[in-house]
Amino acid sequence: MAVPLDPMREMRHTQQTAFLPPESPLPMPVQDLHKAPDRHGRAFWRLPTTPTLLWLRRLAVFGAAFLLTGYSVVKINAVFNSLGTSTLGIIMLGLFSILSFWISLSCASALGGFWAMLRHGGLGLGIRRTGPLPQLSGKTAILLPTYNEPPQRVMTNLRAMLKSLQETGRGDHFDIFILSDTTDPDIWVQEEQAILDLHKQDYARKHLFYRRRFKNTDRKAGNIGEWVTRFGGAYPAMLTLDADSLMDGGLIVRMAAAMEQHEQVGLIQSLPVIVGGQTLFARMQQFAGRVYGPLIAQGIAWWHGSEGNYWGHNAIIRTQAFAEQAGLPHLPGKPPFGGHILSHDFIEAALMRRGGWAIHMVPGLSGSYEESPPSLTDIAVRDRRWCQGNLQHARILFTRGMHWVSRSHMLVGIGSYIMSPLWLLFLLFGILIALQAHFYHPEYFSTQRSLYPHWPHVDPILARLVFIQTMIVLLAPKALAFLAICLGPKEREQAGGVVRLGWSILLETLIGALIAPIAMLIQTSAILSILLGRDSGWKAQNRDDGSLPWADTVRKYWFYSLFGLILSAAAWSVSLSLFLWMLPVLIGLLLAIPLVGFTSSSRIGQAMRKAGLLLIPEETAPPPIIQKAHEERNHPHPVIVEAFHALRSSSALRHAHLRTLPPPRKPGDPISVPLLTGSLKLQESATLEDALAQLTPVEKAAVLSCGHDIAILADLPVSTPNLTDAPQHH
Repeated sequence: MAVPLDPMREMRHTQQTAFLPPESPLPMPVQDLHKAPDRHGRAFWRLPTTPTLLWLRRLAVFGAAFLLTGYSVVKINAVFNSLGTSTLGIIMLGLFSILSFWISLSCASALGGFWAMLRHGGLGLGIRRTGPLPQLSGKTAILLPTYNEPPQRVMTNLRAMLKSLQETGRGDHFDIFILSDTTDPDIWVQEEQAILDLHKQDYARKHLFYRRRFKNTDRKAGNIGEWVTRFGGAYPAMLTLDADSLMDGGLIVRMAAAMEQHEQVGLIQSLPVIVGGQTLFARMQQFAGRVYGPLIAQGIAWWHGSEGNYWGHNAIIRTQAFAEQAGLPHLPGKPPFGGHILSHDFIEAALMRRGGWAIHMVPGLSGSYEESPPSLTDIAVRDRRWCQGNLQHARILFTRGMHWVSRSHMLVGIGSYIMSPLWLLFLLFGILIALQAHFYHPEYFSTQRSLYPHWPHVDPILARLVFIQTMIVLLAPKALAFLAICLGPKEREQAGGVVRLGWSILLETLIGALIAPIAMLIQTSAILSILLGRDSGWKAQNRDDGSLPWADTVRKYWFYSLFGLILSAAAWSVSLSLFLWMLPVLIGLLLAIPLVGFTSSSRIGQAMRKAGLLLIPEETAPPPIIQKAHEERNHPHPVIVEAFHALRSSSALRHAHLRTLPPPRKPGDPISVPLLTGSLKLQESATLEDALAQLTPVEKAAVLSCGHDIAILADLPVSTPNLTDAPQHH
């Protein structure tokens, strides 16, 4: 039954409880990208934590990339323009130059990563992998932004991290803030109940806080920024997480100690490893991230030095540096290129480095984890938003006073999406050259005197050699990663041994090659959509089952198969050799529908695990923090079904909910239309079920933000009393 509601008593109770600590404001001015920043006397070109001879590392990486590119361009020019230049040949040469430099830079960086791994690098700043945990003097805020995420899923990892922090003996140096931007009214109340459940523990009650924003200004960047301006003054550092983040308490302590010991470091980024994959696609993602990721990350950390990057989560940030330099302006114009900055993390790091703060990556530390979208469909949704954010960086690229390495981060981000249409153009122009050679009738003896006839010619033997060389450069990072993990006996065995690891890399490479042309078209269509002015919006990320009904899969992917059929017909009409040459691309497109369905299957993903394929060390020998998360996931916790009934049945939850509400509207304040219509529908409802049937989700959320309307809820009769029972469990 509903508990009678006394609005005055409820308000008095909320004044006695605290979901948030006292405010400690910190100014966070919006940066002017057209003016040089105030560095407050800090150095710019060489910082105290800059590695020795960093310039030499960068020269080695970029020098090797340019040499590889130059060699490849000379060879490809001999393939297409051996008997004289042509328009199509010049276009192909230009496209290949860009694409070749892209993969050559990745290969050169991977070589640097391999060297760093051989020397057990990837740390710096005095951080140690093992040994006693350092002492802490200051306090760090751990920020966990969430947006319409299932609360019990978020709280599972949070409970594990709370336990891990307590075990370090340094837990009192950390406060955790759940920063909710949730708009779903039922999830909102579920978050509050989850916090109340955690507050039953003494440690959580002292160190866990919750805040929900009622206006999602500037999305995640605005969420973090709002916390800085309200509470940042009390915390010298803040550790940012994502809703799916999981970090070991020892790792957090070591990063916080490094931040305390180096006053000019503004940010330290860990290497999040993907775990928890169930579908074949997710398992491929986590295998690639775990096997190739450390090599790639150590490579970029090796030559980035104090000009590292920020990936938006699992990183510790100096609050002063962030507030001083990372206030993001709105770009002129409308989305997708104007408005607030979507991919804010790259820009925040670049602005802090512009302000004289060092940005470091420590990929050599383990204990940082995240999850992957379960299917190609889900990752395409995320990639659409990331694509828009990275293309938006073109407008920030020439910010005054920015370090050239920070600009390179933006160029790499833009390039990661631009390369897809460039590969597509390279493929299409290659077909055009083949068509020209097939249908063009050469003039064997022109009016000019010449001993030999002149006709278009593509050297097939040299083309094959260039293809092999390109594949070597493309696959070299995978081979180096395989060698690096094999050199470590413990990791090698935890990944299934040399044989299973080799088969896993081969499997991931083959399936990845089939998916690549589909991903190429997805990213190309995303770029076209953005250029046409379509905004990506903001949707919660799916992290569970990635399977779709076959009818939906057909509806989403029939175009890719049709495009593959058209390319196949064009290649076949030219020659059998061209058709065979393009077969790797054609197979992936032709099989797009079954391939997406196959890789989205959890059953196939688990079959691979049982066969010992695509294994990662964190599966065969889970570290303590992952074991804690598994234990929490298997432990039953209360689950709320619907917000109205939950608030009626629990006075403690209702008190907590009222504590999160904004102050009542004053005359002259903006009028909320959803609140007006929602309140009217609530007043006209005969029963609580009538109200639920009448209210839209937006109106329901608005009603839940009004203490007066919550009092009305308590007086509405309920036609199905069983729904007011205690929260369900699973």
